[in-house]
Amino acid sequence: MNNKKKIIRWAAACLSSFVAVVVLVPAILVKTTDSTHTPAGAVPQSTAELQSQNDASSLVIPVYLSKEKKIQSVQLEAYVRGVLAAEMPIEFELEAMKAQAMAARTYIVRRILDQDFSNMPVSGAWVTDTIAHQAYSTDDDLKARWGAAYVSNMDKLSRAVNETKDSVLTYQGKPIEATFFSTSNGYTENSEDYWNQYIPYLRSVPSPWDVQLSPRYRETTVLTAKELQTKLGLRSAVPASASGSGAMKVIETTQGHRIKNISIGGKTFTGRDVREKLGLASSQFQWSWKGSSLQITTFGYGHGVGMSQWGANGMAKEGRKAEDIVKYFYTGIEIDRAANLLKGKSF
Repeated sequence: MNNKKKIIRWAAACLSSFVAVVVLVPAILVKTTDSTHTPAGAVPQSTAELQSQNDASSLVIPVYLSKEKKIQSVQLEAYVRGVLAAEMPIEFELEAMKAQAMAARTYIVRRILDQDFSNMPVSGAWVTDTIAHQAYSTDDDLKARWGAAYVSNMDKLSRAVNETKDSVLTYQGKPIEATFFSTSNGYTENSEDYWNQYIPYLRSVPSPWDVQLSPRYRETTVLTAKELQTKLGLRSAVPASASGSGAMKVIETTQGHRIKNISIGGKTFTGRDVREKLGLASSQFQWSWKGSSLQITTFGYGHGVGMSQWGANGMAKEGRKAEDIVKYFYTGIEIDRAANLLKGKSF
């Protein structure tokens, strides 16, 4: 009888210990998960956590939403997806979108490494959602824009981002100035011909695809003589004749076939000056007078430096891959991993 009581007591003790383990183990697991979880929207203070991963996808980007006047913090690849949605038409070829995704990711990684959080309306954000940095669309924006097509469009965006995950464009081991624009005039522009700064990988290359594909290849702007005078800050009206000291005359063109310097009303301007002051689509333009009105026809859309988006789409339509596209428009670059560049850095 005594032996039976001992056996019963031993079995009860074992059962009690087993129940305790069953109860404690989930609690331990929950505690461990909570202790390593990064709250949504938290901005990491260093990249130490990236060192144990194969990519930089856990990096969180604080984006200032200009309309809502608030900061939204999103992980790196989600930010790249939002930029891709805002900067490139969803109808573009996948390989062109992948090239754009790499350019977008390179832009923000370079900004982080340079600690360049300038031109910000508030502290705490790294970029805005405007073209002052890179245009960016939230998921809510995209749902409102696309409606029933939201899911399929997001799938395409996600594929472009995922298939280039962690990829950035570098020159001599550093992220490049991955500038891009909509439509070329048939050529891209050397950096120094628009920004007065020589950048070795921003060289003029032919982009013949734009003329056939882009709806913005050719545009015409009409100005009165008075508007031209006012916008250019001239003392007197520009004569409509093709000759004379005050007539419009191209002085020099760039390697990219745009206007480098032009004389208007006896005053010399750069092509960029005229484009920006008159609100023109491009710095390659022709003009003609119709009575007292000046008709200016532009070729291309944008500054012309770096990757032409419509050119990239044309290359993709011909079967070129994203790597081919970026290496064509950015001379002498390599493709690296964001995690390699961010490793060990603090910010």
